[in-house]
Amino acid sequence: MLVTTLIPTYNRAREVVRAVESALAQRYPTELHEVLVVDDGSTDGTAQVLSERFGERIRVLRKPNGGVSAARNHGIAHARGAAIALLDSDDTWRPDKLALQVDVLRRRPRVGMVLTSLISIDAEGRETGIMSRRATLPVDGH
Repeated sequence: MLVTTLIPTYNRAREVVRAVESALAQRYPTELHEVLVVDDGSTDGTAQVLSERFGERIRVLRKPNGGVSAARNHGIAHARGAAIALLDSDDTWRPDKLALQVDVLRRRPRVGMVLTSLISIDAEGRETGIMSRRATLPVDGH
């Protein structure tokens, strides 16, 4: 299953590099994974930083600033994947995230969305807590 990792960003040239690196480091087949960054009108050179750092390994779309939802919608409209994985430009993923989530989607074809808990970290990268998805959304369903 082709998966599009979609990263909307605005004036986060430094932070988005870490997000992209974590997307590219996924233990999911490279030929089944595209990384798409939507630069939502950045003025800090974000698109140039991404192009110089990652070249052809990612796609970068630029659009006038319209907010994160507009950037996500723009990316979804241009995504090639059958599944969309949303990654904020100041977040990172564990290397097995996509593989585990795609496995759930394959095993349970009626499932339309797979959510995860998140681990908060401080500026030095130390874990500071876990936000449980189950505590936020205790019941599965529509």
